[in-house]
Amino acid sequence: MSTPAAEHAPGQAPADGIAARARGLTKAYGSGETTVLALDSVDVDIARGRFTAVMGPSGSGKSTLMHCLAGLDTVSAGQVWLGDTEITGLKERELTRLRRDRIGFMFQSFNLIPTLDAAENITLPMDIAGKKPDEKWLAQVIDTLGLRDRLKHRPAELSGGQQQRVACARALVSRPELIFADEPTGNLDSRAGLEVLAFLRQAVDELGQTVVMVTHDPGAAAHSDLVLFLGDGRIVDEMERPTAEAVLERMKRFDVLRGQVEATDGQE
Repeated sequence: MSTPAAEHAPGQAPADGIAARARGLTKAYGSGETTVLALDSVDVDIARGRFTAVMGPSGSGKSTLMHCLAGLDTVSAGQVWLGDTEITGLKERELTRLRRDRIGFMFQSFNLIPTLDAAENITLPMDIAGKKPDEKWLAQVIDTLGLRDRLKHRPAELSGGQQQRVACARALVSRPELIFADEPTGNLDSRAGLEVLAFLRQAVDELGQTVVMVTHDPGAAAHSDLVLFLGDGRIVDEMERPTAEAVLERMKRFDVLRGQVEATDGQE
């Protein structure tokens, strides 16, 4: 069973160990009077070998931030780097190759191919790229995630938690520089969700991975080393070594402040 990050030694990253970073990151949708500013000149560093959670109310820009850092969405202004590679301005073909070779993804929907068994789903991205997985690493990932006796099962024969573990293994198998997880426990019951969070924690602590997770759940955020809080397209706070209780209190405070601002705006 999983344990919050506050009871783990957080993943160690040297001062210059930055997996991804953004400077002046701005993302706007629409134009003119209908423009919506999803991200407003965000500066952020994602430390290598650590588990970072991104939280905020609906519409705060947390998913947009992840999509821009991962090269899944274009930016309106600013710059984004994966390691030493600036990805803003890359052509779509170059971005596709970069995402395939250097980034792993986990989503709320598991995105498994129903006609393939677990083993085939795990290695699918590398098969498409024409690459063979490192067999020792593949075995370590499979055993860490407890999937050894489920490899010949198709998704319909697996529980939701097992399917998400297969998705986690698929994200890990190419040894990516960075794993992005967007609400990875959103479709799971509490027990399966805790198992997946424990495996993400293990991926950082035991396999040396770097994870960025978008979540709305304080309990999920408590498994991370650092929580970034977004509000109205900006990073408004952060918390090292979070606990579920501390994260919940911080989110409540944001809700109160936001309500006060909206009330003031309504009086003008």
